[in-house]
Formats: sequence, C-alpha cells, structure tokens
Amino acid sequence: MSMHGFPTKVSGFGGHWSRVAAAGGLVAALGFLWLSTAADAAVDKEVQFVLNTFSFLIWGALVMWMCAGFTMLESGMVRTKNVSMICLKNIGLYSIAGLMYFFIGYNLMYVDVGSFIGTFTGLYGPTANEVALLAGQEEAREAVLKNNYATMSDWFFQMVFVATTASIVSGTLAERVRLWTFFLFIAILTGIIYPIVGAWTWGAGWLGAMEFKDFAGSTIVHSTGGWAALAGAIVVGPRRGKFRPDGSVKTTPPSNIPIVTLGIFILWFGWFGFNGGSQLALSGATDAIAISHILVNTNLAGAAGFIVALVVARPILGRIDLLAGLNGALAGLVSITAGPDFTTHIWAVIIGGVGGAICVGGMRLLDELKVDDVVGAVPVHLFAGIWGTLATCIVAGGNFGVQLLGVVGVGVFVFVVSYALWMALKHLMGVRVSHAVEELGQDAGELGIEAYPEFMLMPDPDDVAAARGED
Repeated sequence: MSMHGFPTKVSGFGGHWSRVAAAGGLVAALGFLWLSTAADAAVDKEVQFVLNTFSFLIWGALVMWMCAGFTMLESGMVRTKNVSMICLKNIGLYSIAGLMYFFIGYNLMYVDVGSFIGTFTGLYGPTANEVALLAGQEEAREAVLKNNYATMSDWFFQMVFVATTASIVSGTLAERVRLWTFFLFIAILTGIIYPIVGAWTWGAGWLGAMEFKDFAGSTIVHSTGGWAALAGAIVVGPRRGKFRPDGSVKTTPPSNIPIVTLGIFILWFGWFGFNGGSQLALSGATDAIAISHILVNTNLAGAAGFIVALVVARPILGRIDLLAGLNGALAGLVSITAGPDFTTHIWAVIIGGVGGAICVGGMRLLDELKVDDVVGAVPVHLFAGIWGTLATCIVAGGNFGVQLLGVVGVGVFVFVVSYALWMALKHLMGVRVSHAVEELGQDAGELGIEAYPEFMLMPDPDDVAAARGED
C-alpha cells in the first residue's frame, strides 16, 4: 500500500462526509428558518391581536369623551337655572346606555341576527377561550388569537356609540322634560330601538345585505338620535314663552358661550375616535393609511361646516351667528361620518360645507314649524345625517336607491316607535315638568342645587317647596 494511495482513500472518505455535513447543515438551516418563520407568524398574529384590541379601547375612550362634550355644549346652551339638571341627565344617560347595551342591546344588534333582529339572550361577556387563557391555559391562546381582537374591546367600542345616540335626545328636550320620564325613554332607546337599527345594518340584517353604507353612523347613530329627539320635541312641546302669540321666536341666549365652544372642541376631538375607530382594525400599513385619510376627511368636513354655516347665517338668520357656526361644524362632522373612507379629500370639504348650510337652514325651519330644539340637535344630527348618508353616493361607493331606502326605513321606524313611546309616557307618567318648576328652573325646583350659586340670587324657600309640591 503506497502512501500515495492512502491519502487518496482518506480524501475520498472525507469528501463524502463533507457532502453529508453540508446537506445536514442545509437541512438544519431550513429547519431553523421554518421555525423562525412560524415563530414570527405567531408573533405577528399576537401583535395584530394586541394592536386591534388596543385600538378599540383607545378609540372607544375618545368616543366616550364625547359625552363630556355634549354635557358642556348643553350646559352652556341652557339657562343657568337648568345647568345642574343637564349634568345629571348626561351622566345618567351614559350609565343607562352602558347597562342596557350590556344586558340586552348588544345581543339584539349582533348575536344571531336574522333579517331584522338578533337574540333576546341577556348579558354579554368574553369567550370561553379568553377565560381559559386568563386562567393560565396556554392551549387556548391560538383559538383566542383567531378572533383578531379581545371580545369585550369590541363590546366597549360599540357601547359608546349608543351613548352618543342618547346624548342627542337630551339637548333637544332640555329645560322642560321630566327626569325619570327621560331616563325611561333612554333605557328603551339604547336597549331596543337603537340595537334594532344596528341589527338591520352593521349586524348584517336586511339593509346590510343590500350593502347599505354607513361607515360610522350618520344614519345609524346620528339620525336615529335625531328622529327620537324630534318625536320627543313634538310630544313634549316647546318651552313656555319660546314662541310668542304672533308667531315670533323669543330668543333664549346661552348661559355660557365659552363652555359651548369647549363642548364643540371636545366633540370634534372625540370624532376622530368615532370615525377613525370605525376602520375596526389597526393591523397593518393598509389600516394605518386608511385611518389617516379618515381623520383628515373628518377634520376637513368639520372645518368646512363651520365656515359655510357662518357665511350663510346672515342671509338665513339675519345675522352673523356664532352658535350657527358651531353647530355647522358638528353638522359637517355628522355629514362625513357615513363615508369618510375615500382619498379625494376635496370632497370632504364639499360634503362638510353642504352639511353646515343644511344645518343653518334646518334651524330656521324648526323655528318656522314651532319645534323647540334647545341646542339645534335635530338640524345637526338628523338633517345633516340624512345628507351625509346620501352623500356616500358621490365618492364613497353608496348606491342611491339603497341609501335612500335606509334613510326612509330607519326614519319611519325610529320616529313612529319613539312618538308612540313618548305619547305612552305622557299618559302614564307625564313628560314635562310643572309650570312652577319650569319658571323656577329644574336645578332648584327638582334638585335643590344651583350650578352657579355665587352668581345667582337663591330663590325663596317657599317658592322651591311649592315647585316641588311640598307643604
């Protein structure tokens, strides 16, 4: 055996194992890459779950903050003697809305919805898999992540929308509606009426099946509240002295303009959550871009609504009217809410501007019809809501026939049911305060507390007792 041959054999033997080692390394690398990819996919899925859930909660908190905006707006618009009652009504309606939507509303709107309504099953809560994961059962994690967001984060986001609908009714009927009658109406509105409208649309009922478009609720939220408020204003009637015998309107100036303006800014701020959150996801670049466009369109529409309302106020109302401008901003925001998800931003300016003009015209129309809307909620939320729903046909993909059917269908249902309910409450328990309480103010007459005691003369205790019906 030559030394030359041995190395040759060794060389052949080593080359074979080198190839084996190389192949093994490749397999190991591919295995590691597969494991890494799977791990990254799992991480991405969990990250998406967290981002979606977090976005629901943050957007929902912004929408909840709109309740503070409504409170400030209404508190500044009413006379000083009714401010405390406004505060009580607004925190009360938010509480009622949250409870009613928990006990029955969400299920009617989203659970096992047919063409018209969901299930009357009471309560709503997390899934069994979520409960198991919280209890430390890691095997439930994959099933939880498939849902893309925590169950109760979605419930919270949906709940704050129904509270917005309830707030609309409060401002229209301020200064004369009875507290407990109002609360009972709000309970039925938030627990039954609004969820049925939601089931027809967002719950995939008959309007949803026809592809009715209402991205964040120009009709579902705002017009529903507007129709309910209009029915209440007709049944309850105007404040005493609001309309003179000759038909002229007695001006009731707001008690606090800075508070009204603060309320508008809070509502505008909350609207970014209202519309932006209705993207219903924040799990990638597409969602981030879409939300950016939605927020820009929302802001442009609100700004245009204010400017146009201020301009048209002089020929329509006979003066430059700050309150008309402020309501015009809200009307612009309502108008864009049905379809803010488009990329041609100039249309947001046009849609919002038209909404502002409609609002001012609506304010004049209600005065002509002798309908007393203290804060102008009906022109803002109902009239501009109708316009915004139809305006989706311009650039946001709405079908005019379907959109019009949705406006009429929701309007007839909500107005008729609300009117019947207000009439029933009128005969069963009364809908407005006594003449004495209305003259004295609900703060002293019903609550016994003044919002601004340092700036007012306290009424005589005998007058307060008489207003309350006490001896």
